[in-house]
Amino acid sequence: MALPRIAGPGAEAEPPMGVVSRMREDIQAVFDRDPAARTTLEVVLTYPGLHAIWIYRAAHWLWERRLCLLGRLLSEFARWITGIEVHPGATIGRRLFIDHGMGVVIGETTEIGDDVLIYQGVTLGGTSLKKEKRHPTIEDHVMISAGAAVIGPVRIGRGSRIGAGAVVVSSAPPYSTIVGIPGKVIEGESTRQDVAGLDHVHLPDPVARAMQGLVDKLNRLGVRIEELEERQDCLEDKLNPNVPDAPAAAGGDPALPKNR
Repeated sequence: MALPRIAGPGAEAEPPMGVVSRMREDIQAVFDRDPAARTTLEVVLTYPGLHAIWIYRAAHWLWERRLCLLGRLLSEFARWITGIEVHPGATIGRRLFIDHGMGVVIGETTEIGDDVLIYQGVTLGGTSLKKEKRHPTIEDHVMISAGAAVIGPVRIGRGSRIGAGAVVVSSAPPYSTIVGIPGKVIEGESTRQDVAGLDHVHLPDPVARAMQGLVDKLNRLGVRIEELEERQDCLEDKLNPNVPDAPAAAGGDPALPKNR
């Protein structure tokens, strides 16, 4: 039995893969992205993200054949045993790896490309109450870190990286690094890099960068004002060479008679 190709955004048309071939590909994706994976048996038995994807594919197969209730029941069963909620109407590409997975939510109109990496606590949610495209589109080779949320029908470009805890409410160009609440693009259209290489401990802080820029500018302005004051003093000395010094002017000249 072969399932139809579940095409992600930008995916090339390919002939359908058999169920066993697809499962082998999913297992290899775990080994490629998780150094803790040791044996195939361990991966098959103990990785909830893998179980959620496999059950999703069966539920999606039912959903496409208008067996919606059965598809929802199957996805609900997957949520009970894995802690991962994937709507059977979502469109998911190949080699998606959900690491740890607890608390991951993927909405109905979500589109996910190939080779995407998702950590625990991620929400791919919607904002509209209408029956329309209301969930995000995640292109190929995107990494979404723990606790991040991508909300609404936004598009995250290929090769982008979303930092832990970010709340993304607007689209991002390819190869972006997105952090903060709301999510801000720190790097966009930058040099291609491994999405798994994001340093979660030292994420860039756009607010701190902006504040540091203001402090640096104030320091430069302070230096410039001091230079202008010095130049003004020198100019006054040249224009008024006979003006008495401030202490003498304030205390008076003892040689001059005092007015009575």
